[in-house]
Amino acid sequence: MANKKIRVLVIDDSALIRSVMKELIDRERDMECVGSAPDPLVAREMIKSLSPDVLTLDVEMPKMDGLDFLERLMRLRPMPVVMVSTLTERGSNITFRALELGAVDFVSKPKMDIARGMEEYAIEITDKIRAAAQAHVRRTAAAPVIQEKFTADAILPSVAKRFSSTEKLIIIGASTGGTEAIKEVLTRLPADVPGILVTQHMPENFTKSFAERLNSLCKISVKEAEHNERILPGHAYIAPGHSHLLLKRSGANYMTELNQGPPVNRHRPSVDVLFRSAANVAGANALGIILTGMGKDGAQGMLEMKQAGCHTIAQDEASCVVFGMPREAILLGGAAEVLSLQNIARRTLEFLALNSVKAYRV
Repeated sequence: MANKKIRVLVIDDSALIRSVMKELIDRERDMECVGSAPDPLVAREMIKSLSPDVLTLDVEMPKMDGLDFLERLMRLRPMPVVMVSTLTERGSNITFRALELGAVDFVSKPKMDIARGMEEYAIEITDKIRAAAQAHVRRTAAAPVIQEKFTADAILPSVAKRFSSTEKLIIIGASTGGTEAIKEVLTRLPADVPGILVTQHMPENFTKSFAERLNSLCKISVKEAEHNERILPGHAYIAPGHSHLLLKRSGANYMTELNQGPPVNRHRPSVDVLFRSAANVAGANALGIILTGMGKDGAQGMLEMKQAGCHTIAQDEASCVVFGMPREAILLGGAAEVLSLQNIARRTLEFLALNSVKAYRV
C-alpha cells in the first residue's frame, strides 16, 4: 500500500490540455492518469467506474459548468479536486467560488503556447495533486521533483535587534486551503483590529481579486499590498503573487516592503520571509498565525517569531485541508498554541485584549 500511486482523472474540454496533463502526471513515479474526460457528464460515469483519488477540473466547459459539477460532486460524492483556471479576472472570481464549494486548490492554465506553458507548470501541478490526495475533504450542504531551495536568508538576515513599540500587528501565512481559512479568520475580526499582513501562496493574477473578495466580506478593509505603504489598524494587506511581503519600520510607523528576490521554499511570496521580517521588526508586538498548507514554508519563520517574543498560533490538524505547514511549525517548536480554525479569531482578540472582544460572537 505504501507504493500505491495517486490515481488522477483529468476533466477538460481541450484535447491538448488533456494530453499534456496526462503526460505530466504519468511521468511522476507516485501518480498515474487513469483517464480523461471532455466534459462533466462523461466524467461522472468515469468516476463511478475508475474511482480516482484526485480530479483535475476545468472551470468553463460545455454541457455542464465546472462549478455546477463541483457543487453536485461535493454534495453527493466528496473527493479531492484541483481546479484548472484561466488567468483572467472572471476566471479568478470563478476559482474562488470553486474553493468555497470545496475544491482543494487550483492551477492557472497558461494563455499562450499551452503545451510549453503546461510544461513550466509541471512541478506546481503535480505538487498540488499530491496535496489534494492528502487533503481532508468534507461533504457540503513519492517525493516531489527536487529543485534548488532558498531559505529566507536569500531575502533578509535574521537580526537580534528589536524596535520598541506598543503597536500590535497580526501576521498570517497559509497555502493549500488557505483562501477559505483566511476568510474564516478575517471575517470574524472587528473593524478596530490591529494591522494585518497576509502571505498566501497564490499566482499574481489572483491576489488582487482575492483581496477584493475579502474586502467585500470583512468589517476590516482588505487590499493587495503595495510597496512602502503605511500599515494601518483595521486594514489587512495581502502579499501580491509576484513579490515577497516584508514588514519594515519608518520612524514611528510600520510599513510594507515588496521584494522580488528569489523564491524561498519554492514560493514567492514566502511565509518564512514575512515571518522573519516580523520577528526582526516587531518582536513581541506581533502575533503570528500559520494556517493550512502543504510543505514547510513558514515553520522556521514562526520559530524565529516565537524566539523574538511573539505569540504564535498554528491551526490544528482536524480543521486543516492539508496539515503540512502547521505540522512542521509545531514539530519545530514554533507554535505556542494549536487551535481549530473556528477558535483562532477569538483567541487572537483575547490575546490582543481588544475592547471589541466583549462584543465578539462566533
